[in-house]
Amino acid sequence: MRHLLRMAAHSGRTNMHARNLAIVWAPNLLRSRDIEASGFNGTAAFMEVRVQSIVVEFILTHVEQLFGDAPLPGRDTVGTAW
Repeated sequence: MRHLLRMAAHSGRTNMHARNLAIVWAPNLLRSRDIEASGFNGTAAFMEVRVQSIVVEFILTHVEQLFGDAPLPGRDTVGTAW
């Protein structure tokens, strides 16, 4: 999520702000077995992806509140692998 947040920081040049990143990444980050198993299509699939993108956008806009500023597990303070 922090990586996507860093990408969103360049939205002035890329137009990939939190909402656009959420639309693109939500189906992969919040993969729904319900959609895959039942073969959702049309409106039902659109609504499911819409909910996923709203959740990812919320997470992206609240990264610090949700995850704090501690380094990611397995990383030192400058972000290199141990």
